[in-house]
Amino acid sequence: MSDSSEDECPELVPVSTKKIPVTIITGFLGAGKTTLLNYILTEQHNKKIAVILNEFGEGTAIEKSMSIGQSGELYEEWLELRNGCLCCSVKDNGVKAIENLMTKRGKFDYILLETTGLADPGPIASIFWLDDELGSDIYLDGIVTVVDAKYGLQHLEEVKPDGVVNEAVRQVALADLILVNKIDLVDQAYLHKVTDHIRSINSLGKLVETQKSKLNLEHILDLHAYDSTLGPSGIEKLKDRGLDIRSGQGSSHHIDPSVTTVTFQLCGNIKTSDLDVYIQNLIWEKNVQNSKNEIMEILRLKGEISIQDNPNRLVVQAVHELYDQDFTTTWESTTRRTCTMVFIGRNLDKTVLETTFRHLMCDESS
Repeated sequence: MSDSSEDECPELVPVSTKKIPVTIITGFLGAGKTTLLNYILTEQHNKKIAVILNEFGEGTAIEKSMSIGQSGELYEEWLELRNGCLCCSVKDNGVKAIENLMTKRGKFDYILLETTGLADPGPIASIFWLDDELGSDIYLDGIVTVVDAKYGLQHLEEVKPDGVVNEAVRQVALADLILVNKIDLVDQAYLHKVTDHIRSINSLGKLVETQKSKLNLEHILDLHAYDSTLGPSGIEKLKDRGLDIRSGQGSSHHIDPSVTTVTFQLCGNIKTSDLDVYIQNLIWEKNVQNSKNEIMEILRLKGEISIQDNPNRLVVQAVHELYDQDFTTTWESTTRRTCTMVFIGRNLDKTVLETTFRHLMCDESS
């Protein structure tokens, strides 16, 4: 008689299905991206982080030699470092490196991707945000932009021909976390001027001041900027960061041709179909004009919306022409239902944006 144990199914070993967060590190030439990443790769922080360095990152021979290792080799293959981190160097947007990296799953908990100094992080972010194939393994955690306290203002104020938004402004506009680096090289008055200018562009992101790109890594990990884990009210979290819903950064009598933040909050509900049309006209059709008949250009959009006949909050997000929405927590019975929108873009007209939205809204009781 055969042993019945031979017919029993073997015990299966569970495979980890936890998604890995990807953080994009961007910033203008010389701001301190490479210094930040080398700090992460050499410090003992007890975190398993995979870092993808861009070979064309900062440009100078000294910085490039730092990013490819002390012995001069280029990390084209994944290299395991003493502090438990993984590192490689790439010449593209890093997608292939991440695909290769996933074969080493279990050796890392976070991925940091460096972009070139002149890169617009929007298209890169969209690859990881809404890519179905990559999305099964990873998710976009946020965009971190490093700004040089001494020369950053000069880059941000540079005027490009034909009204094009310059790269440094785009990087700040799309950031979820802004590191103002090299603060030891400027006085407090100038630093205040720099941070004020950054806030005028993007009052949505968190701002952290650093020297030599050193900071607590908790600041740049687990940002959850593109999902709905900010808590019961993501907007309350944004208010804690300094976002002023009431003033909205843009007054009804002022249109700023530069990149700015505009916000509004209205009581009541809106139908999903009307909300979709509102957003699509802004980011796809691009047919919404300000009072000067100029097309408004939306770089980033975020909202917490009360949808008619639905008990849950709807969180909407957009980067350039991509947008996504997700129902999250339930509206509490004691909470007044509102629609809050935050826009970062150019030629924004608060009055037009708010009035157009208000006309689409239902009665507060619906």
